Amino acid sequence: MRVRIVSFLFVILLAVQAVVGAAPLAPEISAEAGYLMVVDSANPMLFGKNQDKIMYPASTTKIMTLLLALEKGDLNSVVTVSPKAASCADDESRLGLEAGNQLMLRELLKGMMAVSGNDAAKAVAEHIGGSIDDFVDMMNVKANKLGAVHTHFSNPHGLTDNNHFTTARDLAIITSYAIKQKGFIDFVAKQEQTVTFIQPSMSITVHNTNKLLKTYWGANGVKTGTTEAAGNCLVASAKRGNIQLIAVVLNADDTEKDCRWQDASDLLDYGFAKLIEKK
Repeated sequence: MRVRIVSFLFVILLAVQAVVGAAPLAPEISAEAGYLMVVDSANPMLFGKNQDKIMYPASTTKIMTLLLALEKGDLNSVVTVSPKAASCADDESRLGLEAGNQLMLRELLKGMMAVSGNDAAKAVAEHIGGSIDDFVDMMNVKANKLGAVHTHFSNPHGLTDNNHFTTARDLAIITSYAIKQKGFIDFVAKQEQTVTFIQPSMSITVHNTNKLLKTYWGANGVKTGTTEAAGNCLVASAKRGNIQLIAVVLNADDTEKDCRWQDASDLLDYGFAKLIEKK
């Protein structure tokens, strides 16, 4: 009897050791497409699901808009909001700009990335590109240069258009470049921002739509996106120690709840567990 008990305990011990030492299991995500990568690695891909499927990006588009504004613009320059930029449909996300408003570019970018203002994105595009069409051309040139070859933009904000598309992998490629650029993190990692206007003279407080900034340890970005065609989308980033991860989920399930938060958290957890295990 004692031998049987000892043998049984030994089997349990081996099982526990196997579990503890086992490689983390890849998560099952609800999103139609997903991608997980580690920044600055010769082998960046950690997870993929339909990662090269053509998808609508919704407001994750604004990652590229911010990137170009940082590369081509002067953050201290004054932007005057045009009637075209201020004009938005009632159901669009917006900062609440009105024609004739003036604010520095850095303030405009805060609002664009925190509340996902389409009006702010159009104002940025006109300010940097001279016109929205010319700015969109710049977006496509940059995407191609970065290797996001399955991406095409037709606007700076992400409203649905048949010629406005990307993939989960391409969004990660764009973000992995952007997140290393000076100032980028300042606009995507803060839960709350104060946007100061020159005309009229006022300040407003805006809250970031990315819930992971509050709930996920090490979260430092990046951008949400939601349209009827795109579904619930999220490009999430987190850094622990010297490990910087980027997780992309596109068209996450929302039949009972918005699953993009759990999908992205599961991907990031998997990535950190996998990389820490290697050390």
